Amino acid sequence: MVQQLAPVHVIGGGLAGCEAAFQLVSKQIPVILHEMRPQRMTDAHHTSGLAELVCSNSFRSDDATANAVGVLHEEMRQLGSLIISSADIEKVPAGGALAVDRERFSAAVEAVIAAHPLITIERQEVTHIPDSWDQVIIATGPLTSPALAAAIRDWGGEEDLAFFDAIAPIIHFDSINTDIVWFQSRYDKSTDGGDGKDYINCPLNKAQYDGFIDALLTGEKMQFKEWEANTPYFDGCMPIEVMASRGPETLRWGPMKPVGLTNAHDQSRPHAVIQLRQDNALGTLYNMVGFQTKLKYAEQTRIFRTIPGLENAEFARLGGLHRNTFINAPRLLDAQLRFKSRPKLRFAGQITGVEGYVESAAIGLLAGRMAASDRMQTEWVPPPADTAHGALLSHITGGAMADSFQPMNVNFGLFPQLPTDERGRLPRGRDRKAAYAKRALTSLQHWAQTA
Repeated sequence: MVQQLAPVHVIGGGLAGCEAAFQLVSKQIPVILHEMRPQRMTDAHHTSGLAELVCSNSFRSDDATANAVGVLHEEMRQLGSLIISSADIEKVPAGGALAVDRERFSAAVEAVIAAHPLITIERQEVTHIPDSWDQVIIATGPLTSPALAAAIRDWGGEEDLAFFDAIAPIIHFDSINTDIVWFQSRYDKSTDGGDGKDYINCPLNKAQYDGFIDALLTGEKMQFKEWEANTPYFDGCMPIEVMASRGPETLRWGPMKPVGLTNAHDQSRPHAVIQLRQDNALGTLYNMVGFQTKLKYAEQTRIFRTIPGLENAEFARLGGLHRNTFINAPRLLDAQLRFKSRPKLRFAGQITGVEGYVESAAIGLLAGRMAASDRMQTEWVPPPADTAHGALLSHITGGAMADSFQPMNVNFGLFPQLPTDERGRLPRGRDRKAAYAKRALTSLQHWAQTA
């Protein structure tokens, strides 16, 4: 009887697609896995192998005691992840990180997928979704083919599919010096009848501003990859260092304009201001407004920590600018990763706005389990929000602000706040990270036993 179930179509043979397919067949649900390579190659892939790693060979930290991505690794192990189990088998020495032999890793994943009797691999490009496909998982990643990307754009609207990913840095709120910054919206304007204090403001005097402009102009920049080089900048994606090169006052009349703001600490009018905007519903993360950049990561950390109030800033994500394809998931997807306007379609992986190999595979894992629950007509119980899986899922399906949504790695800033001690204090430093990790893994274990 189980064998007679209609297959779920999974589009994309990357990490998320392979993980979703594996989770489905683990529940005895047949899968047709569609991969367009080698019929149609991308600018980044070099082989036709499933789960090819096109950039680094690292899955980042494997520390499950005090690192968010390490916690995600361990949760995936508990949930029977194909991607993490294959990585564990094919790992190479990398200190505290989980890194793999990329060719052996891809071959290991493909061997499992190709040998499974419930998986059929179809090597051809999917340009549209036939009406007869009643359950589909789209896991086509950041280099989705033009035809399918056009279809997605038609379903969701031009403004909800990004082809050029402008990423501004995101900062942990508890690392911001509130003795220097203050909360205020420009001209005290509020959102939905609020208090007019929607932004954090970092003030710069003229000397600080001039020094900051010089640092931007002389800072070391990342180079475009070959397939990105001819992609034009959109006005809304202009890197700050490019704006600075157009004249010393350009930024001061752009994202750093001081108009409508008064320093709450001394009632002065700053020469320039860098504004931070809340980035998640919990208020634990703030993004640097208009600060997309191609500065190298070390340069970003060095230069941005010269900004008053950000001397000890901890970055949940650093800035960048590159070609990408991702949907505005908080606006377009429901809590089960289904397209709100076309519920037979689910999205998984990097196209949902998660960043990184592990995060992509984790969303694939959840999408596969959700689709299996649909196919078996059982109730889906989501992972708790205090787990790494739950925090990621909550972020992309509503926790992030849709108007400023950008791709995100897993980090503890996405997790619900920890409880305070009897004196009302929160753990700090490594103790804080360890508390997040312990709570997440305990919660995941309980969920896994009942899900």
